[in-house]
Amino acid sequence: MTTHAPLTHAPTRPDSSRAAARSRVLALAVLCAGMLMIILDGSIVTVALPAIQDDLGFTPAGLTWTVNAYLIAFGGLLLLAGRLGDLVGRKKVFVAGLALFTAASLLCAVATGQGVLIAARFLQGIGGAMASAVSLGMIVTLFPEPRERGRAIAAFSFTGAAGASIGQVLGGVLTEALNWHWIFLINLPLGLAAALLAVRVLDADHGPGLRAGADALGAVLITAALMLGIYTIVGTGEHGWASARTLGLGALSALLLAAFLVRQARAARPLLPLRMFRSRNVTGANAVQVLTISGMFGFQVLVALYLQNVLGYGAAATGLAMLPAAVAIGAVSLLLSARLNARFGERNVLLAGLALLVAALGLLARLPAGADYVPHLLPTMLLIGGGGLVLSALTALGMSGAGAADAGTASGLFNTTQQVGAALGVAVLTTLAGSRTSALAAAGHPAADALTGGFRLAFAVAAGLLVVAFVLTAVVLRKPAPAAADRPVAPVA
Repeated sequence: MTTHAPLTHAPTRPDSSRAAARSRVLALAVLCAGMLMIILDGSIVTVALPAIQDDLGFTPAGLTWTVNAYLIAFGGLLLLAGRLGDLVGRKKVFVAGLALFTAASLLCAVATGQGVLIAARFLQGIGGAMASAVSLGMIVTLFPEPRERGRAIAAFSFTGAAGASIGQVLGGVLTEALNWHWIFLINLPLGLAAALLAVRVLDADHGPGLRAGADALGAVLITAALMLGIYTIVGTGEHGWASARTLGLGALSALLLAAFLVRQARAARPLLPLRMFRSRNVTGANAVQVLTISGMFGFQVLVALYLQNVLGYGAAATGLAMLPAAVAIGAVSLLLSARLNARFGERNVLLAGLALLVAALGLLARLPAGADYVPHLLPTMLLIGGGGLVLSALTALGMSGAGAADAGTASGLFNTTQQVGAALGVAVLTTLAGSRTSALAAAGHPAADALTGGFRLAFAVAAGLLVVAFVLTAVVLRKPAPAAADRPVAPVA
């Protein structure tokens, strides 16, 4: 298939080489801009949830669906969207995803009822999945040389941290100064600009077409399995992990996933070639990512709850308090990760980053009820900067086996495990925190102490997840072979 830039046959003249380099940089900037909007939206909504609840009259259980509807669509469609990018062209899928996300953001902004907002958030999830699923695949084909690819992935990781930090602060400011509708209106100029620039800047790529790999049954099975699985996970807070509903839906989701794997083993043109999992790095990096994102995403949600429910911070103050963590992650991603990966190898850098995250969450597991920000929280926020090492190294390892023919599928898989990790982390850690808090309150502890006790248990479990990720990294992952970045894991049937 035709890739985004004819790098291997580029003219050798200096002016042509510089023009090709500028073209790749512009393409990377467009991809980062699109992801900035999607990630910013994810963090900005979290801060504005109380205002949305008050304005639209959501019950606590109903309010969660403003987040869950997005997560179900986003996580459920990533793998399918990535494969579609390989088949029909990643540029088409990326631009269509940005357009749908932007239109759905406008629908969110004008929503005056609960049903419209939840439906619009579901549409946002579809658009976000389409754009996100192919982004890493496009970076892989744009930058086949390992050192350049490392720098591009570092910039992409920095975008994620920037979106998170801007969203946390901007969400609080817009909600308090104007109203919650503006958290969605902010997406319109970003989305329109990114989509228009993508049409002009990204080179067209032409996949073999749907007939070359349109495994319709496989697509239905995996989309249903992922959506049902995420739906089951996000509902555990209300129904419990041992309820008949959770166990029944979880079993059905597992059955659908098993049927999908059987289908992929037998299909002539599978949606997800199982040969990809023969790569230790692809399999290991995705497993490590589930554990890591579970701990890190749990950190983001639980710290925000601790600041507001225990220390009494407002929305804007919460965003500002968490800003050093996002800035640290972004700075490490942009300034250090690529050079450290090139010098010491992604596996060693990943181990160092995980060690920093374990230390950060270990400190949180000792938080007092009346914490002061500078001595008790700021050191943790700075240590979380290790996430900048983790994210870039994990991305490089997870995409190390992807070539031009399957880059979208590998990207969709990597983004899927990220979303599964986020959903699991929030569901498990918030459930543990709530159970521990209830037990302490029933034993007569003051409300602040009971809440803090719940958060401390959740942070300790999150640290444990990262310890397991550290061990798995040390045992399973290996330095990518020099040629791995330039060839597919296996021939496409």
